[in-house]
Amino acid sequence: MTDSSGTKSMSIIVTKGSLDWAYPPFILSTTAAAMGLNVTLFFTFYGLSLLLKDLDLKMTPLGNPAMKMPMMGGHMGMPNFASMIPGVDAGATVMMQNMMKKKGVASIPELRALALESEVRMIACQMTMDLFEYTLDDMIPGIELGGAATYIEVATQSEINLFI
Repeated sequence: MTDSSGTKSMSIIVTKGSLDWAYPPFILSTTAAAMGLNVTLFFTFYGLSLLLKDLDLKMTPLGNPAMKMPMMGGHMGMPNFASMIPGVDAGATVMMQNMMKKKGVASIPELRALALESEVRMIACQMTMDLFEYTLDDMIPGIELGGAATYIEVATQSEINLFI
């Protein structure tokens, strides 16, 4: 199925706002846009924080046993109990940021700017904006507000619908 413009389209519901979960929606959306698809990102709950002007992305190994970082010539996982130690989350965040920079992976602000440049439609969930007491002044320019009905309208016309 194609959207009303006759172009293939993709929609993604973005529900997570941590550093590691910020990458999939922006990488997938910018790639799809580069391939000619019309792309809509619908940011709700914690994913809404990815639209804030001032990003402060963090990550945690807590509850993520698959997270194994390359170190000391191998790949080490971090046990969940280690996340209770003060400073571990901050250390994991810095480690991930450094690894991405070293490997030439674009930052989230760079990917977000690319998404806007690529005309990826970014919708902030109005209900979540109200719930967390955000205003459009808190958000980057170029986004729009919408609700569940807005997303459903987009999703019913999209060939690809993802939940991240």
